[in-house]
Amino acid sequence: MSTFFTFSTPNPIKPKPFLHRFTVKCTATPPSLPPAVNTFWKWLSDEKVVSSKSPAKPGTVTEGLGLVAQRDIARNEVVLEVPKRFWINPDTVSGSEIGRVCSGLKPWICVALFLIREKLRGDDEGSSWRKYVDILPESTDSTIFWSEEELSEIEGTQLLSTTLSVKEYVKNEFLQVEDQVILPNKQLFPFTVTLEDFIWAFGILRSRAFSRLRGQNLVLIPLADLINHSPSITTEDYAYEIKGGGLFSREQVFSLRSPIPVKAGEQVLIQYDMNKSNAELALDYGFIESTPDRNTYTLTLQISDSDPFFDDKLDIAEANGTKEVQYFDITLGRPLPPKMLPYLRLVALGGTDAFLLESIFRNAVWDHLELPVSRDNEEVICQVVRGACKSALSSYRTTIEEDEKLMEGRNMDPRLAIAVGIRAGEKKVLQHIDGIFKEREMELDENEYYQERRLRDLGLVGEQGDIIFWEPK
Repeated sequence: MSTFFTFSTPNPIKPKPFLHRFTVKCTATPPSLPPAVNTFWKWLSDEKVVSSKSPAKPGTVTEGLGLVAQRDIARNEVVLEVPKRFWINPDTVSGSEIGRVCSGLKPWICVALFLIREKLRGDDEGSSWRKYVDILPESTDSTIFWSEEELSEIEGTQLLSTTLSVKEYVKNEFLQVEDQVILPNKQLFPFTVTLEDFIWAFGILRSRAFSRLRGQNLVLIPLADLINHSPSITTEDYAYEIKGGGLFSREQVFSLRSPIPVKAGEQVLIQYDMNKSNAELALDYGFIESTPDRNTYTLTLQISDSDPFFDDKLDIAEANGTKEVQYFDITLGRPLPPKMLPYLRLVALGGTDAFLLESIFRNAVWDHLELPVSRDNEEVICQVVRGACKSALSSYRTTIEEDEKLMEGRNMDPRLAIAVGIRAGEKKVLQHIDGIFKEREMELDENEYYQERRLRDLGLVGEQGDIIFWEPK
């Protein structure tokens, strides 16, 4: 029974909202902007996208660039609007010089190649996009940019395995596109494109590309992508939208609003995503939060294909919205996901409890699995989960106490702070899981199991739990 689940993280390659670097406020006396940012702003001014009356403009803030209010901004007031002709998306690539060779590629790869080409081509080639590309960072604190030494600080974490799998994915995609697109088209790519360039473009898209927009699943919005995140903002509603684009309307524009009132000189901030875990924030953006409910751990359950009841169990699982391999994200301080215990009991079902797998119970079996089935079944899942938690905890190089002591220090390197926060958070969730099943283990003799519930339903159990027998008259 000890092999029916593992701890792991599901495939992280999926559309993300967006980001720049995490910052809370601008510095008291902001330094002058880099020349590239001034050039970028002038370009947008010349194109009538912004003006001296714009509510916000780029500013140097505590950890990079951000949007700083030029005057008081009201809640839900429009901060900026960027016309579609200034967006970078797969349509932009299709209309560019490399459009024909990008046909059939994944959307993100098309845009990545576009960014790389704009970055590496000469300054004298007259591309207006260069003014945007020049303000993009060379890297972020996302774990995909970490050195091996830095990654060693998250040894044993799920974030490390996710980061390595993402980097391997990007590498495989690069090798394929290098062979099929870059090398055969030297006239379009007359410079050397490296894996590091490809990882850079992937990181830029991962951290800055907007998704969940009407008709747009992957789009970079210059200027708007300078907006930073605030953990104190607890709503994602109405921060941004696409306007226009109808039959008689003007050109589509990306509209960004401030979710809270902002004073002149303060930074305009939004909430990136309420549902992301700290591991996802670290991977995508290069920051974490101290909020406990950002700490999660992914438990992976699987119905073994060697299970003699595999077909029956899979049929029951799929009929109730779960799969052969099922991921459960467990959050610190929160109850277990609703379907986790029934699924665990299903996976561990066997022996004298296997009768519940018979077709006669098929429509009701999940209801039975919502409650303890038998002492043996409940004991197995408790022992296996607790054993797995203990094993996972032993894979970390530090204890929670050691991590917390490190976090008390000041002036910690930002990447080390992320590493310490991630591994401490994961360990706390593991202890949380272990505590839940330790408590369930202590209640094994107090639970009411299937057979007792069945007898009670038939009126064969007395008020004290004793079985009632009838003797012939």
